[in-house]
Amino acid sequence: MNRQGCSTGHSEVWFDLYEDWGLIEASFATQYGIRLRNEPDMSWGEFTTLLAGIMQKTPLGQVISIRSENDKDMLKHFTKEQHRVRDKWRNRKVKKLVTMGKKEAESQIQMFQDMCKNAFGKN
Repeated sequence: MNRQGCSTGHSEVWFDLYEDWGLIEASFATQYGIRLRNEPDMSWGEFTTLLAGIMQKTPLGQVISIRSENDKDMLKHFTKEQHRVRDKWRNRKVKKLVTMGKKEAESQIQMFQDMCKNAFGKN
C-alpha cells in the first residue's frame, strides 16, 4: 500500500485501522459502493486488497495525502486544518515510538490481525 498505509519494505504507515475506521468505511462506500457493515462474508484477503487500492479522492486518501506530505512548497499552501491534521498524526507517531516497546507493538499488531481475520474470514 506504500503511501496508503501498510508497510511494504521500508514504507511508513499513514493510517490506523482503529482510529481511522470511519474514514475506511466512508472510503469503501465512496470508491467501491461497499458498506463494510453490510459485508459479513468479506475475507481478510479481499479487505486488505481493496484497502490497498484506496485512491486519493476518498476520505481516507485525502487524509493520508495530508499526513504524508513532505514537499515544502505544498506545505506552504496548507490550510490551518491541514496542518493540524498533519501535526496531530506526526506527534502521535513520535509519542507511540517513545512509549511502546517492540514486543508490545508486535503483540498489538497480532491481536488486531487476529480480530480482523475473525471478523472478515480466514483468507
